Amino acid sequence: MSAPILVLAHSPDSDDAFMFYGLRANAVDTEGIAYRHELADIETLNRRALLGELAITAVSFHAYAHLADRYVLLPHGASFGDGYGPCVVARRGAEGPRSLTALAGRTVAIPGALTSAALALRLYAPAARTVVLPFDRVGEAVTRGEVDAGVVIHEGQLTWQDEGFRLVADLGVVWKEETGLPLPLGGNAVRKDLGAETIGKVSRGLGRSIAYSLAHREEALSDAMRFARGLPREKADRFVGMYVNDWTLSYGERGREAVRLFLERGYAAGVLPSRVTPEWVSET
Repeated sequence: MSAPILVLAHSPDSDDAFMFYGLRANAVDTEGIAYRHELADIETLNRRALLGELAITAVSFHAYAHLADRYVLLPHGASFGDGYGPCVVARRGAEGPRSLTALAGRTVAIPGALTSAALALRLYAPAARTVVLPFDRVGEAVTRGEVDAGVVIHEGQLTWQDEGFRLVADLGVVWKEETGLPLPLGGNAVRKDLGAETIGKVSRGLGRSIAYSLAHREEALSDAMRFARGLPREKADRFVGMYVNDWTLSYGERGREAVRLFLERGYAAGVLPSRVTPEWVSET
């Protein structure tokens, strides 16, 4: 009997590529499951998960709040901004907002309506007027003056200064200063209807992949450079280290508390339609 093939969807970014290197290299035990990797930007994955199309997928925690009835979070694979995160930037030298409160009534580009960056912005600048753009168009819109500010994610968190922007606020810094917790950005989720046995195998296989990649860092990083979108290796290494680390191996209680608080604040702010209690696959 041939091995079951499950779709494993994630973003075409160096951190996700690094995380799943152990699987792509056939270096870990998958307990008989074969994976077909599908790559798309995180907002596309969020939307496809809303339709229930994906068996296993990376999702924004913001989007997870709309998916919790059908998907359960894996106990590993999360991305947290521990004192850093999505950055709100504006044109350097231009008149414009210089604080989160100054964004009231201003137009701010966000990289997807269901991204955690969008939810974090709503928590700290609820009166901003948002415009949804693909993540790789946000900086360009700021440069052209099409918007007053933009929220940059992925490699843009490391390159905004080189691109001629000034920082309005780092949302991960603001969150950490206020809560003492890392800012939850994205996690890996699996569809509940796969059943407990398959979900357990998926969880263990993906956990092994993350551990393998961290234990073979240079090898995994070399492979992930294909997805670094022009970053030099030094910056790609830094970016991967920001989002694939001990938090990725396991949320721990502080990580889980951060997710609970993020979703609770989203509900209290009226961004999320209902209160959500996050659910994780047991760590076995």
